Amino acid sequence: MTEVEFDILDELYFVASYPDLRSTLSLSDEELCQGLQSLLQQGYVRIMYPNQDTEYEFRPEEFGQHCQDYFYLATKAGLVVHNSI
Repeated sequence: MTEVEFDILDELYFVASYPDLRSTLSLSDEELCQGLQSLLQQGYVRIMYPNQDTEYEFRPEEFGQHCQDYFYLATKAGLVVHNSI
């Protein structure tokens, strides 16, 4: 797990919007979206959309266009990995 991925997971113990993540983390939009996509592909994060209570399927082909529209939450697997480092 990269340092960027670790920092992102650190913020996802509770549902967070993209703007909240962006304001909390010192990352560019490109770094943040890439980190989120990597965590999603590993099954460590899930997307919530159109609201904080509705899980949304990760679609790699459209993620880059909509990265900033979603809410995010760490999965149990993501939390286990995050806490083991």
